[in-house]
Amino acid sequence: MFGIPGLDAWGLVHATIGMAAILLGLPVLLLRKGTTLHRRVGLLYVASMVLLNATALSIYDLFGRFGVFHWLAIVSLATVSVGIVHVWCRWPARTWMEQHAHAMSWSYAGLVAAFFAEIGARVPGVDFATGVIVPTIAVLAIAAVLIHSRVPRIIEERRHAVPGDGGRLRVEQP
Repeated sequence: MFGIPGLDAWGLVHATIGMAAILLGLPVLLLRKGTTLHRRVGLLYVASMVLLNATALSIYDLFGRFGVFHWLAIVSLATVSVGIVHVWCRWPARTWMEQHAHAMSWSYAGLVAAFFAEIGARVPGVDFATGVIVPTIAVLAIAAVLIHSRVPRIIEERRHAVPGDGGRLRVEQP
């Protein structure tokens, strides 16, 4: 479809959901944490990630069987699940925010890495392994620096913004 090898109708659905996830995830990272808008856009991001990974698990064009990208989709689902469970349960009480922030940040990092790996795999003249591995390592290295430097600061700011409640975020009224 559109002259892109391997992009059939189901692949187009997968790519469209992937773009939605990228566009929804970025504002979640940039918005002030704990607000109604952060939560609403975050839930849309989670829904898009679940749909994206469901479509990924149903695509077998590359290897004709369950492969490495299917395993990565399962890892992605696990990461999103860990992030959402921590925020819903607010458990463990002292670290749920860190757990949520790290899981969701890594979820988005994996999504961006997959996006650039997909582009790299389609660059003419670049072998598949180089096109996938190099952008993936580059994105994840940058993400590691950003996540491990910014998440602790954001968590600390949130804890000081809401003193005396063990780090729980106040629920804003719409």
